[in-house]
Amino acid sequence: MAARNKARKRAFQILFEADQRGASVQTVLADWVRHARTDDRQPPVGEYTMELVEGYAQYADRIDDLIATYAVGWTIDRMPVVDRNIIRLGAYELVWVDETPDAVVIDEAVQLAKAPWVQIPHPPQVNGP
Repeated sequence: MAARNKARKRAFQILFEADQRGASVQTVLADWVRHARTDDRQPPVGEYTMELVEGYAQYADRIDDLIATYAVGWTIDRMPVVDRNIIRLGAYELVWVDETPDAVVIDEAVQLAKAPWVQIPHPPQVNGP
């Protein structure tokens, strides 16, 4: 798995955990970094993972506004938590990370939604109808 692919997966996991816990993404990121430094079984949190999480956190309200504006037939609160956080991460990268081609961001988001560790089937909002 490529380094950026792993970074996106881990950033998604942090956003997902924060959403599930009702915690800020910065708090969960700090927890992950602390665990990685104190427990040899935990992999380190990479620089690109931190950039994605911190970037999302900076624009979280704007990202949710964009999703709410353009999501067809779904409010952000009704979206499955997995999909909501995949879309949040992808939206951040699409709008604010210029060095990553849009097609790569979209493909990575779709691949995250299809990942074997995702246990539930997803409506088409990640890849559109």
